Amino acid sequence: MEEPGQLKRALLDASAGAIAGGISRTVTSPLDVIKIRFQVQLEPTASWALIRRDLSGSSKYTGMFQATKEIFREEGLPGFWRGNVPALLMVMPYTAIQFAVLHKLKTFVSGSSKTADHINLSPYLSYISGALAGCAATVGSYPFDLLRTILASQGEPKIYPNMRSATFDILRTRGFRGLYAGLSPTLVEIIPYAGLQFGTYDTFKRWCMAWNNLRSSSISSTTGDSLSSFQLFICGLAAGTCAKLVCHPLDVVKKRFQIEGLQRHPKYGARVEQRAYRNLFDALHRILKSEGWHGLYKGIVPSTIKAAPAGAVTFVAYEFTSDWLESIFTST
Repeated sequence: MEEPGQLKRALLDASAGAIAGGISRTVTSPLDVIKIRFQVQLEPTASWALIRRDLSGSSKYTGMFQATKEIFREEGLPGFWRGNVPALLMVMPYTAIQFAVLHKLKTFVSGSSKTADHINLSPYLSYISGALAGCAATVGSYPFDLLRTILASQGEPKIYPNMRSATFDILRTRGFRGLYAGLSPTLVEIIPYAGLQFGTYDTFKRWCMAWNNLRSSSISSTTGDSLSSFQLFICGLAAGTCAKLVCHPLDVVKKRFQIEGLQRHPKYGARVEQRAYRNLFDALHRILKSEGWHGLYKGIVPSTIKAAPAGAVTFVAYEFTSDWLESIFTST
């Protein structure tokens, strides 16, 4: 049985993480919808690729701005928030578990529950803690991630009018395991992604603090250890960008596993057939063979544009929410 102080700390981290994840997810939903539409499209997603293959006009989406106009024309503004409810149901427990587990791991390895002491952890421990926290969060929230992908990728007319109908159809056609389709490549992706995101975030924070200390020493100030909201935002921006650029191909594979065998209107192009890929490596090989390197980076532009502010908003919202909740808990 944990001590009350430890339970309060876990509740604080989970609450701050859930709030931060919900804010970040809602703000960046339009970019996520565009990214998913690209990732699940088997045809080329760039005009130059269409011309090179003499396939002009055969792809539904051929660029970020074209996709934005097409989604808005066919589905209106709500189309950019398609799948946002299951996404929130996925993101909020995901970030809650992630930040709670992360703080617990950092407390264990540092011997202190104070957040200020965690910044002094070695980069390796920061990366490992982030990776383990990401794995725990992924397993706990994965079915909602799968439902978010399906609802965001289907377009108009809808095959599934809501999350409930999608859930029942998956259970009927693919069984309970269907709710965890693509979990293996997701875990393979999340280990480097979460590790890079949290590890680089801590690294950038240390650099900023060192810079602040250098500046403060020259002007006899004592505020070098505190970071401004702008500095936190930049650290989160850089961390999100680095992690996404490295791990995007694995995210493409995950999306393909999540939608394989599921119906979609023919105007959105070929669908991913049931058991199209045997495993992660087979999927990578087949995508490379049929779509080239470009296929593994479909949706990279909206994905990176989304990942950078999403990471920044998440970390800044978490830092401020955590401080706010901590002030409430300590005063009670």
